[in-house]
Amino acid sequence: MPKRSKKAKSSTLYSPLIMYQPVCDAIALILQPYAEVVLHHVESETISYIANNFSKRDVGEPSHLHEIDFKPDDRTIGPYEKVNFDGRRVKSVSAVIRGSDDRPVAVLCINIDVSHIQSAIQVLSAMSTVSIDEGKPAALFKEDWHERINEYVHGWTAKRKVPIGNLTRAQKQELVRELAEDGAFSGKHAAAYISKILQVGRATVYNYLRDLK
Repeated sequence: MPKRSKKAKSSTLYSPLIMYQPVCDAIALILQPYAEVVLHHVESETISYIANNFSKRDVGEPSHLHEIDFKPDDRTIGPYEKVNFDGRRVKSVSAVIRGSDDRPVAVLCINIDVSHIQSAIQVLSAMSTVSIDEGKPAALFKEDWHERINEYVHGWTAKRKVPIGNLTRAQKQELVRELAEDGAFSGKHAAAYISKILQVGRATVYNYLRDLK
Protein backbone atom coordinates (compact mmCIF):
# COMPACT_ATOMS: atom_id res chain seq x y z
CA MET A 1 0.00 0.00 0.00
CA PRO A 2 1.18 3.58 -0.55
CA LYS A 3 2.91 5.20 2.39
CA ARG A 4 0.67 7.43 4.50
CA SER A 5 1.61 10.27 6.74
CA LYS A 6 1.46 9.15 10.37
CA LYS A 7 -0.94 12.01 11.05
CA ALA A 8 -3.09 10.98 8.10
CA LYS A 9 -4.03 7.67 9.71
CA SER A 10 -5.42 9.13 12.87
CA SER A 11 -6.39 12.66 11.87
CA THR A 12 -10.04 13.64 12.09
CA LEU A 13 -9.38 17.09 10.63
CA TYR A 14 -11.86 18.12 7.96
CA SER A 15 -13.98 14.98 8.36
CA PRO A 16 -16.02 15.68 5.18
CA LEU A 17 -12.87 14.94 3.19
CA ILE A 18 -12.32 11.50 4.74
CA MET A 19 -14.39 9.94 1.96
CA TYR A 20 -11.73 10.98 -0.55
CA GLN A 21 -8.83 9.33 1.26
CA PRO A 22 -9.36 5.91 -0.41
CA VAL A 23 -9.30 7.67 -3.78
CA CYS A 24 -5.91 9.16 -2.90
CA ASP A 25 -4.66 5.73 -1.79
CA ALA A 26 -5.93 4.04 -4.94
CA ILE A 27 -4.24 6.54 -7.28
CA ALA A 28 -0.96 6.32 -5.38
CA LEU A 29 -1.17 2.51 -5.34
CA ILE A 30 -1.71 2.06 -9.08
CA LEU A 31 1.17 4.45 -9.83
CA GLN A 32 3.48 3.43 -7.01
CA PRO A 33 6.20 4.23 -6.24
CA TYR A 34 6.16 7.25 -8.55
CA ALA A 35 3.03 9.10 -7.44
CA GLU A 36 2.22 11.14 -4.38
CA VAL A 37 -1.37 12.25 -3.86
CA VAL A 38 -2.10 15.24 -1.64
CA LEU A 39 -5.57 16.31 -0.52
CA HIS A 40 -5.85 20.00 0.37
CA HIS A 41 -8.66 21.54 2.42
CA VAL A 42 -9.68 24.75 0.65
CA GLU A 43 -11.31 26.65 3.52
CA SER A 44 -8.33 26.33 5.87
CA GLU A 45 -5.76 26.07 3.05
CA THR A 46 -4.01 23.21 4.80
CA ILE A 47 -3.06 19.65 3.88
CA SER A 48 -5.76 17.18 4.87
CA TYR A 49 -4.22 13.88 3.68
CA ILE A 50 -1.15 12.52 1.88
CA ALA A 51 -0.73 9.13 0.20
CA ASN A 52 2.79 7.87 -0.62
CA ASN A 53 4.41 10.92 0.93
CA PHE A 54 7.71 11.65 -0.84
CA SER A 55 7.63 15.44 -0.43
CA LYS A 56 8.13 15.15 3.35
CA ARG A 57 5.16 17.37 4.14
CA ASP A 58 2.76 16.80 7.03
CA VAL A 59 -0.99 16.85 7.46
CA GLY A 60 -2.04 20.22 8.82
CA GLU A 61 0.73 22.14 7.06
CA PRO A 62 -0.21 25.15 4.90
CA SER A 63 -1.24 24.13 1.38
CA HIS A 64 0.11 27.20 -0.41
CA LEU A 65 -2.60 26.78 -3.03
CA HIS A 66 -1.58 30.12 -4.53
CA GLU A 67 1.57 28.41 -5.80
CA ILE A 68 -0.51 26.37 -8.27
CA ASP A 69 -2.46 29.47 -9.31
CA PHE A 70 -5.68 28.12 -7.77
CA LYS A 71 -8.83 30.04 -8.62
CA PRO A 72 -12.29 29.26 -7.18
CA ASP A 73 -13.81 28.65 -10.62
CA ASP A 74 -11.15 26.10 -11.67
CA ARG A 75 -12.09 22.48 -12.37
CA THR A 76 -8.65 21.12 -13.09
CA ILE A 77 -5.23 22.74 -12.87
CA GLY A 78 -2.19 21.72 -14.89
CA PRO A 79 -0.29 19.70 -15.73
CA TYR A 80 2.48 21.82 -14.26
CA GLU A 81 6.05 21.15 -13.15
CA LYS A 82 7.56 21.39 -9.67
CA VAL A 83 10.88 20.54 -8.04
CA ASN A 84 10.90 18.26 -5.00
CA PHE A 85 13.00 19.09 -1.91
CA ASP A 86 15.70 16.66 -3.10
CA GLY A 87 15.90 18.18 -6.59
CA ARG A 88 13.77 15.58 -8.37
CA ARG A 89 11.47 16.97 -11.05
CA VAL A 90 7.78 16.39 -10.47
CA LYS A 91 4.89 16.62 -12.93
CA SER A 92 1.63 17.54 -11.25
CA VAL A 93 -2.05 17.92 -11.98
CA SER A 94 -4.80 19.01 -9.61
CA ALA A 95 -8.55 18.37 -9.49
CA VAL A 96 -10.91 20.71 -7.68
CA ILE A 97 -13.51 18.86 -5.60
CA ARG A 98 -16.78 20.72 -5.13
CA GLY A 99 -19.64 20.39 -2.72
CA SER A 100 -23.36 20.20 -3.49
CA ASP A 101 -23.45 23.99 -3.77
CA ASP A 102 -20.64 23.87 -6.36
CA ARG A 103 -18.25 25.61 -4.03
CA PRO A 104 -14.70 24.16 -3.91
CA VAL A 105 -14.08 22.17 -0.75
CA ALA A 106 -10.82 20.42 -1.62
CA VAL A 107 -8.04 20.21 -4.17
CA LEU A 108 -6.64 16.77 -4.97
CA CYS A 109 -3.09 16.99 -6.35
CA ILE A 110 -1.34 14.10 -8.08
CA ASN A 111 2.43 14.49 -8.17
CA ILE A 112 4.40 12.18 -10.48
CA ASP A 113 8.15 11.79 -10.00
CA VAL A 114 9.46 12.00 -13.58
CA SER A 115 13.16 12.03 -12.68
CA HIS A 116 13.40 8.28 -13.36
CA ILE A 117 11.82 8.74 -16.80
CA GLN A 118 14.19 11.58 -17.66
CA SER A 119 17.17 9.47 -16.59
CA ALA A 120 15.95 6.55 -18.71
CA ILE A 121 15.52 8.85 -21.73
CA GLN A 122 19.07 10.13 -21.32
CA VAL A 123 20.44 6.57 -21.12
CA LEU A 124 18.47 5.42 -24.17
CA SER A 125 19.48 8.51 -26.12
CA ALA A 126 23.14 7.93 -25.33
CA MET A 127 22.93 4.26 -26.28
CA SER A 128 21.08 4.90 -29.55
CA THR A 129 23.27 7.75 -30.78
CA VAL A 130 25.98 6.95 -33.31
CA SER A 131 28.78 9.46 -33.75
CA ILE A 132 28.60 11.04 -37.20
CA ASP A 133 32.38 11.30 -37.27
CA GLU A 134 32.77 7.56 -36.89
CA GLY A 135 30.21 6.72 -39.55
CA LYS A 136 29.87 3.16 -40.80
CA PRO A 137 32.99 0.99 -41.04
CA ALA A 138 33.80 0.95 -44.76
CA ALA A 139 35.14 -2.59 -44.72
CA LEU A 140 32.00 -3.91 -43.07
CA PHE A 141 29.45 -2.23 -45.32
CA LYS A 142 31.29 -2.15 -48.61
CA GLU A 143 29.61 -5.30 -49.90
CA ASP A 144 26.60 -5.35 -47.62
CA TRP A 145 23.85 -5.06 -50.22
CA HIS A 146 21.30 -6.00 -47.55
CA GLU A 147 22.10 -2.73 -45.78
CA ARG A 148 21.94 -0.71 -48.98
CA ILE A 149 18.57 -2.21 -49.94
CA ASN A 150 17.21 -1.59 -46.42
CA GLU A 151 18.25 2.07 -46.54
CA TYR A 152 16.92 2.53 -50.06
CA VAL A 153 13.50 1.02 -49.26
CA HIS A 154 13.25 2.92 -45.98
CA GLY A 155 14.06 6.20 -47.69
CA TRP A 156 11.66 5.47 -50.54
CA THR A 157 8.69 4.69 -48.24
CA ALA A 158 9.52 7.52 -45.82
CA LYS A 159 9.54 10.04 -48.68
CA ARG A 160 6.04 8.91 -49.66
CA LYS A 161 4.89 8.60 -46.04
CA VAL A 162 3.56 5.09 -46.47
CA PRO A 163 4.66 1.96 -44.54
CA ILE A 164 5.80 -1.06 -46.52
CA GLY A 165 2.74 -3.05 -45.52
CA ASN A 166 0.45 -0.45 -47.10
CA LEU A 167 2.16 -0.21 -50.48
CA THR A 168 -0.14 -0.74 -53.45
CA ARG A 169 0.74 -3.09 -56.29
CA ALA A 170 1.63 -0.13 -58.48
CA GLN A 171 3.89 1.33 -55.78
CA LYS A 172 5.66 -2.00 -55.35
CA GLN A 173 6.20 -2.20 -59.10
CA GLU A 174 7.62 1.33 -59.10
CA LEU A 175 9.90 0.53 -56.17
CA VAL A 176 11.19 -2.65 -57.85
CA ARG A 177 11.84 -0.67 -61.03
CA GLU A 178 13.87 1.96 -59.20
CA LEU A 179 15.76 -0.69 -57.26
CA ALA A 180 16.61 -2.46 -60.51
CA GLU A 181 17.77 0.78 -62.13
CA ASP A 182 20.13 1.37 -59.20
CA GLY A 183 21.57 -2.13 -59.43
CA ALA A 184 20.00 -3.59 -56.31
CA PHE A 185 19.43 -6.96 -58.01
CA SER A 186 23.12 -7.50 -58.72
CA GLY A 187 23.62 -9.19 -55.37
CA LYS A 188 23.14 -12.93 -55.08
CA HIS A 189 19.68 -13.81 -53.74
CA ALA A 190 18.73 -10.10 -53.87
CA ALA A 191 15.39 -10.87 -55.50
CA ALA A 192 14.46 -13.25 -52.70
CA TYR A 193 15.47 -10.70 -50.08
CA ILE A 194 13.51 -7.89 -51.73
CA SER A 195 10.44 -10.12 -52.01
CA LYS A 196 10.54 -10.64 -48.24
CA ILE A 197 10.81 -6.90 -47.63
CA LEU A 198 7.86 -6.17 -49.93
CA GLN A 199 5.88 -9.06 -48.46
CA VAL A 200 5.26 -10.67 -51.85
CA GLY A 201 6.33 -13.92 -53.45
CA ARG A 202 9.67 -14.15 -55.22
CA ALA A 203 7.82 -15.00 -58.44
CA THR A 204 5.93 -11.70 -58.14
CA VAL A 205 9.19 -9.77 -57.98
CA TYR A 206 10.46 -11.62 -61.06
CA ASN A 207 7.20 -10.74 -62.83
CA TYR A 208 7.72 -7.08 -61.97
CA LEU A 209 11.23 -7.29 -63.40
CA ARG A 210 9.99 -9.02 -66.54
CA ASP A 211 7.41 -6.31 -67.10
CA LEU A 212 10.21 -3.75 -67.14
CA LYS A 213 11.81 -5.28 -70.17
